[in-house]
Amino acid sequence: MIELKEMGIAARRQVDIPVIYRGQDLGTGFRADVIVEECLLLELKSVDSIAPIHPAITINYLKLLHLKRGFILNFNVPLLKNGIKRVSI
Repeated sequence: MIELKEMGIAARRQVDIPVIYRGQDLGTGFRADVIVEECLLLELKSVDSIAPIHPAITINYLKLLHLKRGFILNFNVPLLKNGIKRVSI
């Protein structure tokens, strides 16, 4: 977040994602790790490997936030480039 701020890139962290069902607000159901420039979702992980559930959750967040693109960033890898997964809807 510090690096993004220093580069002049707008970003929010731990963003509440409201859930609306049949017009009823069910409250905050989820929390997005980072939203960059209101158009990119970053989901931060530290896991042995990205499991099939991680992209599924990210797709759900993208739909609820009305965004098109996201990245899952797994920091538990020797090279960060090997821990990046792009998710688009």
